Amino acid sequence: MPTITSIADAILTREGGYVDDPSDPGGATNFGITIHTMRRLGLDLNDDGRISNDDVKVLGRDQARGIFINHYFTAARINWLPDPLQPSVFDMNVNAGAFSIRLLQRLVSQMGFAAHDDGRIGPVTRERVAAAFSAAPHHLVDAYGIARRNYYYQLADRRAASRKYARRRDGGKGGWIVRAEEFIAPRYHLTDNEHRERVAKWG
Repeated sequence: MPTITSIADAILTREGGYVDDPSDPGGATNFGITIHTMRRLGLDLNDDGRISNDDVKVLGRDQARGIFINHYFTAARINWLPDPLQPSVFDMNVNAGAFSIRLLQRLVSQMGFAAHDDGRIGPVTRERVAAAFSAAPHHLVDAYGIARRNYYYQLADRRAASRKYARRRDGGKGGWIVRAEEFIAPRYHLTDNEHRERVAKWG
């Protein structure tokens, strides 16, 4: 089982450095930490009395790792989940916030282990996810990863500006899809042709 630090470091590597993409609703981002997160946490790193893109730019890797572990893992109670599920849910929580938990709650509810769709891990969600994992220990991680991949495709279906994250310019799998499939067994990865068929309607 990888350590939380190694999982966080893998996320840092996937997220990369400073980006301010106008088509990304998250705004300026560094190591996956958005300006909105920094404002919520009160991180005025250059002590100029305001939190701006300049603060995002100077955010360090160690600081970002601490934010991931403290706010996206521990505070979110992802450590309450079965160990094999933690890396994928943690990674998606950085990428999609509380929806990462809602997606898991919906999935286990569909499996017959009803969990309230509130995006928070409490005692009931902990119990229902544990029961679902016990019932399908070799499948739940893949099922979550597949549901996550479907979510990214559906998000790009609805929002044309997000399609560049799901499909490369050459038509291959974009970063969102590759990222989701890192947590899915290879036998469940889409082939290049299946991916291209999935996104063909985007034009």
